[in-house]
Amino acid sequence: MKNSKTVIVTGAAKGIGKETADLFARNGYNVLINYNNSKCQAYEFCHSLIKQGLSADVFKANVAIRSEVDKMADYCIQKFDSIDVLVNNAGISKITVFGDIYETEWDEVISVNLKGVFNCCQSVLRYMLKNKKGRIINVSSIWGITGASCEVHYSASKAGVIGLTKALAKELGPSNIQVNCIAPGIIETDMNSCMCNEVSKNLKENTPLMRFGTALEIAHSILFLSSEGADFITGQVISPNGGFII
Repeated sequence: MKNSKTVIVTGAAKGIGKETADLFARNGYNVLINYNNSKCQAYEFCHSLIKQGLSADVFKANVAIRSEVDKMADYCIQKFDSIDVLVNNAGISKITVFGDIYETEWDEVISVNLKGVFNCCQSVLRYMLKNKKGRIINVSSIWGITGASCEVHYSASKAGVIGLTKALAKELGPSNIQVNCIAPGIIETDMNSCMCNEVSKNLKENTPLMRFGTALEIAHSILFLSSEGADFITGQVISPNGGFII
């Protein structure tokens, strides 16, 4: 079954990306599930959607490599005829004291988290600009707003995503393409599973809602920005964080 609208979700094999792809599929979208390393999870997820009569496919691409991203966008057009929404979710996190960050580690984080967004945006815009419509939702982080100790490279990359979002929204507005950003707070994902109990407890106590968010809650925010209810929203940073920053 092929639907009328299509979304590419990067880093969609697990976590926020998976919940987002699942929610879009259940809301009538063709979903292209992007992965880089998590092949088994990506294919298992895709097969589960197809078994339920939903429209989905899988494509392996490292978002930091432009040629792979271009192939992904081209494949999406061949398979589903359009790219209506791009969700730039793929990202990596490193916790390292600033003085111990090697140049290779810095480059890796910036390449995936920031250059990856640049690559994906520029690639899908080859098609969105022709159609004079589209939605791009970039996933940043509260650390891109406030900064995080021992995560300077991660914070810098996510701050860059926010700057990219705002500037690109101004540029693409006249073409009827909206660009927005989600900056989640602390979310229960594999990326945060290494957190010790003491740190976890402290973060929850400093969150007015007294808990971490869920990947599904972030997915709902992303889906909203793709809906008719968000037709007059562009260049904005929405931060579902339980009140951790206000």
